[in-house]
Amino acid sequence: MLSKIQINILGISVDNLSLLEVVSNVQKSIQHNQQIHVEGVNASKIVDMQYDKMLHDSVTGSSLITPDGQSVVWASKILGNPLKERVAGIDLMRELVALAGENQYKIYLLGAKPQVVESVATGIQKNHSPNIIAGYRNGYFSKQEEEQIAQDISDSNAHMLFVGISSPQKEHFIYRHKDVLKNINLVMGVGGSFDVMAGATKRAPLWMQNIGMEWFFRFLQEPKRMWKRYLVGNSIFIYQVLKEKFKK
Repeated sequence: MLSKIQINILGISVDNLSLLEVVSNVQKSIQHNQQIHVEGVNASKIVDMQYDKMLHDSVTGSSLITPDGQSVVWASKILGNPLKERVAGIDLMRELVALAGENQYKIYLLGAKPQVVESVATGIQKNHSPNIIAGYRNGYFSKQEEEQIAQDISDSNAHMLFVGISSPQKEHFIYRHKDVLKNINLVMGVGGSFDVMAGATKRAPLWMQNIGMEWFFRFLQEPKRMWKRYLVGNSIFIYQVLKEKFKK
């Protein structure tokens, strides 16, 4: 049912779809009461997938893999098979929330600090529909609590689940509980998008987004937490892409 063409980036089949095409695929899945699992990949996640089997299996087992990082789009061009565009997770989430508001689809939010996720839920209700939120929960819980949380999400009758937890924890959660969540039409990991939507974290200016430096803006805000992901992960990714290019 999904309409897509895939581009191979270091062994990962990334779907060559625009943001609006991804939204269209999500809408079709909900209309047919089917599940679509969307995962975005950036440079560091593609590197981490080589060493984390559950992360790898969760992402490659999803319905759509989107290029969440500009570096992935650049890599596709260097390797001679360009992707259409970057599909940033925050932009996709906002489009899907708008879709939910237009069609009265229910949303469940999982992740971030209590005040952040509550702020996001309140903002969505205010801007789209007072009845749009099926439920929400912060991202601070033990592994022993996961099964009940997944069941609560399943019982909420939500059409869309957005998981605003850092990688690889969000992919691990989705993978471990995919059977319980099978009645949710859209399952999507959105990382730090809740923090951006709540205003807790600033997004890079548009000019930085356009030149692929949004990661650096994010790094400057949280250098202690982000240095390994961006500086180490991105460096390894660049090396591997160039190695693949010269091998060809």
